[in-house]
Amino acid sequence: MRHVPSANTRDLHADFANDLADALLPQASYDVRKWLFVPPRYEEYRFILGTRGQHPLICVGVNPSTAAPDRLDRTLESVERIARHNGFDSFLMFNVSAQRATDPDLMDAELDEGLHRENLKAFDYLLSLSESPVVWAAWGAVIEKRPYLSACVRDLWQIGQKHRAVWVHCGPLSKRGHPHHPLYLKSDSPLTPFEWKSE
Repeated sequence: MRHVPSANTRDLHADFANDLADALLPQASYDVRKWLFVPPRYEEYRFILGTRGQHPLICVGVNPSTAAPDRLDRTLESVERIARHNGFDSFLMFNVSAQRATDPDLMDAELDEGLHRENLKAFDYLLSLSESPVVWAAWGAVIEKRPYLSACVRDLWQIGQKHRAVWVHCGPLSKRGHPHHPLYLKSDSPLTPFEWKSE
């Protein structure tokens, strides 16, 4: 399944607090006791998709594709396997950009500041779920697709500092120091400390 952006995200008036409140209500299409899906419907954007637990691994990719509760794509299946292999009881998928697009080349050419602000609220919320949050940097070289994405990563890092988050990566870094994307990693791949460098 592909997703080609069909609407300007600025026109959607995304609001993380409202979307989270909706996501905590019972849903007909999936079990909210197992899944955290914000917003709890298919939109042009997605803040969070993952499973609930006491010790989650927060994975940060570039932007969301078409995955949904009980309908994970290959990337999120890999994220879930690696999280469990490394001792986590759940995973939470987050992205540098909340704009949904199967092909990152179709992402907005310029940053939607409003959507980015709401995405930062979502990240702050995710980190608040753990006393010692662990964040898996997993955006890959795709981070270079748009100039604004590196600035977005720096904003995430600052929020991580506030929560004393531990950053990790999985697999080899690229020549330019970008962390490996989760797809094609072996299920038993270990997580190792991610040495922060300005993206």
